[in-house]
Order: sequence, then C-alpha cells, then structure tokens
Amino acid sequence: MFGVGAAAPTSTATSAITAAVTTTTTTTTAHTRLHSINATSSSNPFISALIGCGRVQFCSLRLNCGGPIKAMADTNTSTDTISMPDSASHSSASGNKQALISLSDKKDLAFLGKGLQELGYTIVSTGGTASTLENAGVSVTKVEQLTSFPEMLDGRVKTLHPSIHGGILARRDQKHHMDDLNKHGIATFDVVVVNLYPFYNKVTSTGGIEFEDGIENIDIGGPAMIRAAAKNNKDVLVVVDPQDYPLLLEFLKGGGDDQLFRRRLAWKAFQHVASYDSAVAEWLWKQTSGISTSSADDDKFPPSLTVPLERVSSLRYGENPHQKAAFYVDKRLAEVNAGGIATAIQHHGKSMSYNNYLDADAAWNCVSEFKNPTCVVVKHTNPCGVASRDDILEAYRLAVKADPVSAFGGIVAFNVEIDEALAKEIREFRSPTDGETRMFYEIVVAPKYTEKGLEILQKKSKSLRILEAQKNEKGKLSLRQVGGGWLAQDSDDFTPQDIQFNVVSEKAPQESELRDAEFAWLCVKHVKSNAIVIAKNNCMLGMGSGQPNRVESLRIALKKAGDEVKGAALASDAFFPFAWKDAVEIACENGVSVIAEPGGSIRDADAIDCCNKYGVSLLFTDVRHFRH
Repeated sequence: MFGVGAAAPTSTATSAITAAVTTTTTTTTAHTRLHSINATSSSNPFISALIGCGRVQFCSLRLNCGGPIKAMADTNTSTDTISMPDSASHSSASGNKQALISLSDKKDLAFLGKGLQELGYTIVSTGGTASTLENAGVSVTKVEQLTSFPEMLDGRVKTLHPSIHGGILARRDQKHHMDDLNKHGIATFDVVVVNLYPFYNKVTSTGGIEFEDGIENIDIGGPAMIRAAAKNNKDVLVVVDPQDYPLLLEFLKGGGDDQLFRRRLAWKAFQHVASYDSAVAEWLWKQTSGISTSSADDDKFPPSLTVPLERVSSLRYGENPHQKAAFYVDKRLAEVNAGGIATAIQHHGKSMSYNNYLDADAAWNCVSEFKNPTCVVVKHTNPCGVASRDDILEAYRLAVKADPVSAFGGIVAFNVEIDEALAKEIREFRSPTDGETRMFYEIVVAPKYTEKGLEILQKKSKSLRILEAQKNEKGKLSLRQVGGGWLAQDSDDFTPQDIQFNVVSEKAPQESELRDAEFAWLCVKHVKSNAIVIAKNNCMLGMGSGQPNRVESLRIALKKAGDEVKGAALASDAFFPFAWKDAVEIACENGVSVIAEPGGSIRDADAIDCCNKYGVSLLFTDVRHFRH
C-alpha cells in the first residue's frame, strides 16, 4: 500500500471524554462522540481511573491504506431482545478466559465457536453472531449481559462501553489496570474476533447505493474493537480473517506465548481496518464531486490519496533475477470491474513473472483500442506487430510478419475470441524468417476462448501462459512512482474518433491514406518515445522506438518496413523539430504518402513546405502521445 501527501497527526488530552476529530492526509482518526463525563466524578470512579491512566479516552476509527478488504460486522442488524442482568452476572478480571466475537462474514463461525468452547473459553457475542453460534450449539453470553445496557440508535451503539473496551485494553502486567477491572467486576478478553459491515460490497454493488445507505454501512464499533485489541496485542489475540481461525486454535492449544504471532495478527488487523477506511474515504470523496468549490482537476486529484493494495502472489524475481518482487492488485473502488491484466484469469502455463505482467499489460492495452478484429504482438512492452483484418487468422499472420525476429518469445494478444481455427494457427504457425521454426510465445491473451480453442492452445506448450482479460475501462487514474513520490494523471484514452486530422499541406490524403494514417497514429500511441510507426492497409510495417532522437527512430522504422514503405502512412508521437535534411525530408524521400504528427514546432512551416515539395500529405492532430 502507499499513501500520498502525508501530514502529521494531532492529539488532544482532556479531563473529560468529549467529541474530538483528528484529521491527517494519509491517516485520519475520527473519534466517536460520547457524552461528556466528569473525570473526577464519584459516580463512576472506574471511568475516572481509566481516563487518568490514558487507556480509555476515545473510541477511534482510523483511516489509512492497506491490504484485502473483508466483510464487516453485523452489529447494526440485530434487534435481539435485551435481558437486563443484575451486577452479579459480571465476570471478574480473574475469572475464565473470554473471547469476544462480532462478525458480518460468518464463514466458519461454528468451527471457531466450538473450538474456543472446547478450549474453555466463555464466548461473548452480539446480535446475529450470537444467534448463529447458539444455533450451532455453542453457549454464548450476550454483550448486553456484560454492559447492562441495551443497544441503541438503531445498533450504532452496542459495544462502545467500558465493560467491553476496558476488558480489551487493560494491560495484564499493570497492577493498577487489573485492580480497576476487579473493582468494577469487568473481565479481560483474551481473544477478539471481528470483521466489519460490508461497506465495500455495498457501495460497489450493481446499481450503486444511496448516500444515506452508504453512511449506515460505515462501521464504528467494529474498528474500535479491532484497533483496541491490536494495540494490546501482547495480551489479546485479534483475528479479522476466517482463514486464520485454524491458526488461532492451534496457537491456543499449544499454550505458548509467541509474540511474533500476536504481532502479525495485530498487523493484519490494522491493515484490515486501514483498507476498509480507505474505501470509505474514497467513496466519500466521490460524493463531494461537483458540489465543492474546488476545480474539476481538484475533484480528480484529491489532496490526499490512499491506495489499498492486496498481494496476489510472490514472484520468482523482479525485472532481473537479483531483484525480489511481488504482484499486488489495486483494491480501490474505482478499479472494481474496471478490467485490465491485473484481474485476468490464467487458464494455463507457468506462473506470471514481473516482466510478463508488464508485457501482457502493454499488449492488452494496445489491442483493446482497436474496433476491428486485431492481433498485436509485443516485445519488451513495445508493439512490434499490429494488424487488423476481418479474417483474424490473416491479421495474426501479418502481425507476426511485421517483425518475426522480435515476435519470437513475445506476447500475442487478440481483441476477439480465440476459437479452434485460430488456436490451431497459433500452435502451428512457422516463422516467416525460415518457414520452419514454430513460433514460440510467452503469453497469449484474449477476451475469451472457446472450449476447443483453449484445449488446443494448452497443448502448444506446458509453459505457455494463457490469459483471459476484460477490456480496461476509460477514465482510469494512472499512477507512476518516482523516487520519494508518485505521479498521477488521466489515462491516455484518445482514439482517432476523438480527434481531428487536419490537412495542412497542399495535397489532401485519399480516403485510404487517411485510414492508414489513423491506424498508424493509434499504433504509435503505444510505442515508447521517441516513436515512429509506418503502416499501410491496417497493418504495421515497421516501427522505431525508444531512441533519444526522432531521426534514429525513423531510420529503424524504415529499415523494418523495407520496400513496402512506398505509399505508406507515417505517424510520429510528437512533432518534428526539424524538417529539411531531417526526419520529414527523409520520410518523404523514402516514399511515404502521408504523415500524421501533432504539430506545434516553431518550424512547422518547414515541415509543411517539405511535404509540399515532395507531394506528401501532412496532417496535424494537435494531440501528442509521449510514452516514457
């Protein structure tokens, strides 16, 4: 995870429990409002003692960033009848071991409850969690039996009580803490198992959610209990993930005191709450869009940004073997059902590597931009072959033919379903360089596969990675790391249909030449700068990429295109700083019929004059496509 725009938190110390809100840029702590209580009041010396030692001041809700967002606690849904016990029912600090359980996601709850009960734990629970445990034959003490206070405010206040938080936060190695608990008949909690209201699922559900419904799905009591238990992890085991139930029970059976295990659970708990709260913050920010006094850019780029990341896998290594690496999925609300390689399904092959993800992403982003059936071949994140045809088999052959040497060991992507015929062609196609060597690929990616097509591809190679991906949605926020910071920008979503190809030369392009220019322009958008693409008949003939000067990229593209450059279209990702005896004139001399570039150079007039001299059409797009 990472946060952008940190600011130092503030703190408040008072002699009474009062309303308080502390905000930061990457970490925000919202304190639940409680009734003001005089810390010296003789009517409740227990509260006075806890406030005095600083362990119970406010019930806190922390906003941050982190890992996976699980479901949330059910404490707002229960309407159980409350039985008000007498004070004799309260356990003492020296009594039996206690576990507090309050869950929304009740997966494996019966397993957990029975396991704890067999180990001699008294289970304290709330609402629907208690009912589920009782139905499973597990004895349960209701929270209200400890607090002697009913839930109120439609379930908003249930566990926010000293009888709960005192039992969680009290330090066992501090005598005065234990004396306070004994004095007021409050037992300690040894285990706290909590997850939270399903806010993430609610606000990302089909059809969306009303603002008030979203607000009511923001958990308060759950995060407070999780944070309290995680803070006091030396004495309290906190669990937020059902997958950790077996580990918890094994740990308790062993009777050991592994502090590293406790700290890891505490870390996971804080991450759980942090990820949850990052979703709340993201959602609330979206609710302010269009109603604030800030500019549209400010709405797009909030003053503080938290990105929760969930590790999907540890990779064998990074970009190079000496670099360790892992792959994370972006868990922002904006990325839900938004497509992309990160959420692709792998049907076959070796595990994805660091470079595999980069190359597959480049190939998929490129091929997804084309409306007609298209094949894209990528090597080292650059498209080295692109072709569009009604016959996808022909498109595949042409894409490989553009640069068969680079295509070998590359990534091949399609924007149409791979059926039996296409799968056979991919499996059997021989390299155009010798007509004998069967083409080898690291990855094949497509939007879907027929059953037979997938079966055939799986037989091509045990190592071939076969991915099924969804098209990236437009309008995504693009993030990129620099040393000590992050750059954020809109994704580059322009297609030829979004811009104007303005004729600035004397010769206007024919319709076929204009189509070639549009195709080349869409290809060059995905090539690393400085980028030049030469194309004709919806097929890339050659490309030059990543050169410090545009002339060298042009020379590479011309070499790859060969004699086919005659009558072809050329697209440049940026303007030409010079024309005569430079890139523009070299292109004209080699026979290109139309050039598409953004324009904007102080020597644009030279480029126009040069094209007029050679009878070449020149189009200005007013759109640059740098890709660094």
